[in-house]
Amino acid sequence: MSRTAVSLRQAVVGDAAFLVGLWADSLRRADRQDQLADVELIVKEAAQSPDQRLLVAEYDGTVAGAVLLRLTTLSQLNLDPAVQVVSPHVAVGFRRKGVGHALMEAAVAFAEEAGAQHVETFVAAGSRDANRFMARMALGPLAVARIAATPVMRSRVEALRPGSPRGAAGRQLGQVLAARRSMRRSQALPRG
Repeated sequence: MSRTAVSLRQAVVGDAAFLVGLWADSLRRADRQDQLADVELIVKEAAQSPDQRLLVAEYDGTVAGAVLLRLTTLSQLNLDPAVQVVSPHVAVGFRRKGVGHALMEAAVAFAEEAGAQHVETFVAAGSRDANRFMARMALGPLAVARIAATPVMRSRVEALRPGSPRGAAGRQLGQVLAARRSMRRSQALPRG
């Protein structure tokens, strides 16, 4: 089927329930009503901002995907303008029908219109299909985003603090392993 079956439009508050289902893996963990309120707020903010577009893709008149586009900078330190492609998703029954391509084409058009030299997005590391799709769209990896829950990070920071009993034990083990590797290397060297 040709891509003419795909059309894009600005999201409206009535799309919020669809978007909650589509973006379930990207929204905060909360009950459905809170997620619905979050998405309704995002729809309203995007409609009022010249630096955002929340687009819904329809395939033969049926809502099939969505993306939030934000004009921002490449990073907080690199102030080159960029369009951030936030959570481009295509509903399961509509994949491989040109919906994702249409969403990314809209991102490029928005970047061109805004004079942004870059388009950026974030893809789940374990999503093989999404990563392949983004690679076909010429998007390459630039950085690795790492995340941890605050309590987990706190425990790790405490454990690795200099002078911490757990931190000292970890350093001692590291020193022992380094010494063993060094001994193995010296034993493996030919004598001559």
